[in-house]
Amino acid sequence: MNPILLDFPDSFETPRLFVRAPRAGDGAAVHDAIRKSLPELKPWMQFAREMPEEEHVEINVRQAQADFILRNDLRMHIFHKETGKFVGSTGLHRMNWQAKRFEIGYWRSSEFAGQGYMTEALNGLIDFARGHIKAKRLEICCDSMNTKSRKMAERLGFQLEAVLQSDDLSNDLSEHRDTCMYSRIF
Repeated sequence: MNPILLDFPDSFETPRLFVRAPRAGDGAAVHDAIRKSLPELKPWMQFAREMPEEEHVEINVRQAQADFILRNDLRMHIFHKETGKFVGSTGLHRMNWQAKRFEIGYWRSSEFAGQGYMTEALNGLIDFARGHIKAKRLEICCDSMNTKSRKMAERLGFQLEAVLQSDDLSNDLSEHRDTCMYSRIF
C-alpha cells in the first residue's frame, strides 16, 4: 500500500504534553526556541549551524506539514499542555514503510531542559509508532560525542547496535565523527 493512503492521527497527548504535526504559523515559536537554544543545538543540529531567519523557519515548518500529509517524513511539534509553549520537535524520519523501520529524531528548547519533557514526548512517540503505524524497528542515530542523546537512547530502552566509524562530519564540518546507531525492535 502506498503510505500516502495510510490513515493515522496527526497528534497524541502525554500527561504534560500535546504532540502534533507541524502547522502553518508554528515558525515563530520554533524560531524563538532555536534562538534561545542555539549554543546547545549548534554542535549537533544542521539547522542550527547559523541562526536561521524566521521566514526560513516558517517555510521549513510548512514543508514539514506537507511532508507529514504525504507521509515522506513525520515531524511532530511538542507543546506544553498547560502553557501552550513550544517545547521542541520530534518525529519519525528516514522511513522504510515496507519494513516498518523509522528513525527517531528530536531536539528541545533549552528553556525546558532537565524536566523530563523530551523523555515523556519520546515515550509517547514510541507508543504512537507501535500503535498507529505498526513500527517493527525504531532507530536513534547520533554523533558519538553527543552524550546527552546517547543517554536518552539508553533511557528509552534502545540498544547500541553499531558505531559507524568516521561516518559523518562534526556539525562545524571540521573533523570526521563516528555515528552511534541505537535500535529497538518490537
